Amino acid sequence: GDVRLVDSKDISLELSGVLNYVLSAPFGSTGWIIGINNLEDLVAGHAVVAFASILGGLFHIVSRPSNYLVRAYLWAPEAYLSYSLAALSLSGFIAATYSWYNNTAYPSEVYGPTGPEASQSQSFTFLIRDSKLGLRVASSQGPTSLGKYLMRSPTGEIIFGGETMRFWSMQAQWVESLRTAFGLDVSKIETDVETWQERRGSEYMTHAPLGSLNSVGGVATEVNSVNYVSPRSWLTCSHWFLAFYFIVAHWWHSSRARIDSISGVTGLSRRYEPSLYLSPID
Repeated sequence: GDVRLVDSKDISLELSGVLNYVLSAPFGSTGWIIGINNLEDLVAGHAVVAFASILGGLFHIVSRPSNYLVRAYLWAPEAYLSYSLAALSLSGFIAATYSWYNNTAYPSEVYGPTGPEASQSQSFTFLIRDSKLGLRVASSQGPTSLGKYLMRSPTGEIIFGGETMRFWSMQAQWVESLRTAFGLDVSKIETDVETWQERRGSEYMTHAPLGSLNSVGGVATEVNSVNYVSPRSWLTCSHWFLAFYFIVAHWWHSSRARIDSISGVTGLSRRYEPSLYLSPID
């Protein structure tokens, strides 16, 4: 959690670094480009994508589309509008997912915790509390005979137990110091947890970005978390709804462009308009 400066010598501008994220799976612990967890790759990715976009713009300015593309697409103002709306919609959905799950580009200290982070912090808070009360957190079982505080992940790592197990691959600076290559370290949890980690866990637990009166993802609804809507919630929802409006607008304008291309736009027929058959007032 230390503040540090991203040095230029730590940034790699190789295309392979970006492709490693783009070509990774969008689920599990990889998370596609949303799984980025360090500022060096984040800054390098922006630089590489910006440079590639400039080159792509120059290429399209000086070149002509192939005959296949000319035949496959419509070349009309409304068609251009629909293509742009589709691109904006895709970018909006990606941005919404990115801002909801990623706490590197959108740090939790500024935007509030992510949903998985809030869920994990609740298990962490209760684990620390009950550990101080003398409970054996490593072996305690819940109602379903699974680990109440700690359990094994599908890959064998030690993770937080309970309903938050679905978020076992979540990464956050307040819990990473308690992990090893084999997952959470029980001895570190019992002896190395610092006060700031306890405060951070309780804060994130009661400020889950759920905006809901119900328990979501195992996060208990408490007095300080009822209908709490964080900046992360606003950012995610605004991106998602705008992206949805853009995709609807894309459907509308692409349909109009396609109909216009086959001369199917004839306007409204006035032959049977009722006002044409009304008797004069006088």
